[in-house]
Amino acid sequence: MEAEPARPTRRVNESHELVAIILLSLVAVLTAWCGFESAKWGGDSSVAFSEASAARIEASDFDSQARDARSIDLAIYAQWVLAEVNGEPELAAYIQDRFSPEFAVAFDAWEADGRKERGPFVMPEYVPPGTTEGKKATARAGALQADALDFNDKGDNYSLMTVLFALVLFLAAIAQRGISLLAARIVLGVAGAIALTGLVVLFTFPIRL
Repeated sequence: MEAEPARPTRRVNESHELVAIILLSLVAVLTAWCGFESAKWGGDSSVAFSEASAARIEASDFDSQARDARSIDLAIYAQWVLAEVNGEPELAAYIQDRFSPEFAVAFDAWEADGRKERGPFVMPEYVPPGTTEGKKATARAGALQADALDFNDKGDNYSLMTVLFALVLFLAAIAQRGISLLAARIVLGVAGAIALTGLVVLFTFPIRL
């Protein structure tokens, strides 16, 4: 007859343990998922950073190409100016025939404009080879850099969720240790609230498979 009161207590303990086990299992799965997503976003971030670096190198190569072309055009133009100043129209015409196609377009536009500008190099028509490609590569590098930072932030968010769920695991484990039933319920309730909050926040995160 004295053993009867222990049954409700046993049932309460079993229910308590069942809730703790379910919470532990669920949070363990969520922790693993967050670790997986963090790794995926981190990998994408590394790839984007690498691609951005490659695009910057490409942009630098194109910029060098444009500078070299500009230097050559400037050297030839200087000879044309000397021929003009020295009154040698035949030599000036000979030099003009050897202008690069890009500089010839700007030179013709400068001539058509009545030579109002300081020289052909300031004309919008002058676009040395590599200039357009360099701008595109620079823009692509900037976009890839922004993507890399965004991917990195998303990976960090998942990492923070891993820490949050690790706290839930810790609290759930504490609730199963030799503490009073009331204290165990409080700890388990706090753990459940944190887990629920984390799950709701997790639903707002983008997924990378």
